[in-house]
Amino acid sequence: MPKDQKAIRSSGWKTDFLIGFPEGLLLLFFTTFLSQGLPVTVQQFYTINSCIWVAASLLVMFTAFQANRGDTQHDESSLSPEERQKLERLNISDPVIENIAAEMEKDAVQWEETLRTAHVEERHFSFGVAIRSAIVTGMFFLIGGLLPLLPYLQDENFPAAASRSLLICFLAMTVFSFIKAKMTSQSAIPVILRNLAYTGAVGLGAYVMLTIFR
Repeated sequence: MPKDQKAIRSSGWKTDFLIGFPEGLLLLFFTTFLSQGLPVTVQQFYTINSCIWVAASLLVMFTAFQANRGDTQHDESSLSPEERQKLERLNISDPVIENIAAEMEKDAVQWEETLRTAHVEERHFSFGVAIRSAIVTGMFFLIGGLLPLLPYLQDENFPAAASRSLLICFLAMTVFSFIKAKMTSQSAIPVILRNLAYTGAVGLGAYVMLTIFR
């Protein structure tokens, strides 16, 4: 991607936290709750969830890096010569092509105005910043994933550990939702209730799948 292109990118550790932490929390909540009820040994449980934890963190890091690179397909605010040639080969008249170009420029102006109104900044691509964002996002993912996994590491009585993991996940999501509301200047109660509903849905999904696989 050319370095002079601008796009919406990670604005720092806050964005990385808001993305990485809940994904790690919910994914490991799902996989640990599901696998603890399956006919697997303790070592198999640890191996399966550790591999998912690490592999998913790498995937999140790669996704965060790609997101910071942006998408050149949508970065152009004007009709490129190559696109103009493609339209000409389709026998589209010059007035229509000029109208398309004018509409693209108009849309670009409106998009920039929307970003200014929402106080969202477009930034040039920086490889170093993208790498840093990927690493920080991955770290927050690992921290989030550790919380539901920790009770199982402390206690091999998985039914009891599952209850503590459930409690930890709901408490962690409540705290996260409150912090997110403050960071994004939203009302805390709706954010907390919405994210607790997501957490409950993940737990319910794991329970239903466990019931099916048993």
